[in-house]
Amino acid sequence: MMGRVRIFMEMIKFSHTVFALPFAFTGALLAARGLPTWAQIGWIMLAMVGARTAAMGLNRLIDAEIDRENPRTANRALPAGLLGKGTVLLFILLAVALLLVAAAQLNRLCLYLAPLALFFLVLYSYCKRFTVLAHVVLGLCLAAAPVGAWIAIRGGLELPIILLGVAVLFWVAGFDILYALQDLEFDRSFGLHSIPVRLGVRGSLWASRLCYLLMVGLLGVVAWLLPLGGFFLAGILLTGCMLVYQHWLLRDADLTKLDAAFFNMNAYISLTIFVATLVEVLPGQGGA
Repeated sequence: MMGRVRIFMEMIKFSHTVFALPFAFTGALLAARGLPTWAQIGWIMLAMVGARTAAMGLNRLIDAEIDRENPRTANRALPAGLLGKGTVLLFILLAVALLLVAAAQLNRLCLYLAPLALFFLVLYSYCKRFTVLAHVVLGLCLAAAPVGAWIAIRGGLELPIILLGVAVLFWVAGFDILYALQDLEFDRSFGLHSIPVRLGVRGSLWASRLCYLLMVGLLGVVAWLLPLGGFFLAGILLTGCMLVYQHWLLRDADLTKLDAAFFNMNAYISLTIFVATLVEVLPGQGGA
């Protein structure tokens, strides 16, 4: 059983949780204007783990037949026969249960909204079959991280956290467009939809740049509305530099460094915003 768990964790790229989890904690820090309670931190982390595990498991399960035909993904656990669909479904149900229990422990609104989050997680896995906006739907799913954490702390919504969620949406859409470049030719031949299929390599790079520009701009608006000071602004500046560097790695439409551009830079970006927010709101630093 432990071997199956290990294969499942590798299949869903559990380590990539680092993309969204820091933004969830960023939302929690901003909502509390300081440190949330340890109980809140723990339940938010468990809710995020449950949501992302369910999302990736669903994506792998729903896309199993497509993955089998794609040379890049044919060695994933399901198409390679390392896991059965029943086993994957069991892990998904356990992850959904974890999400619901964690949401219920946070507050009633979180519990009521959890099924809506699950709906969009399922929708994303089907989007590329009929729309180029799959990248935006994925962004919407991850935008729930800071927004959900804010709701967990405050029990409601306000404009700054909505804008932070939209910033995350554009960030995710921007890097997912880049990620989809790997499957451009396969998606075309298989009749799947994406921004790369619609715009090609260079058009996709410009679409990604636009998304990143909007992200940075929205972070600036969030800093102005809350308001936040120099530490957060420094985090935005560093984030902008990393986004520029990410596209510099892909200059002249050279996709050979796509893995480094995709994983490393985006992990650093989410952690940068989290650390900048943490320092900003710590007592004695001009925050809470």
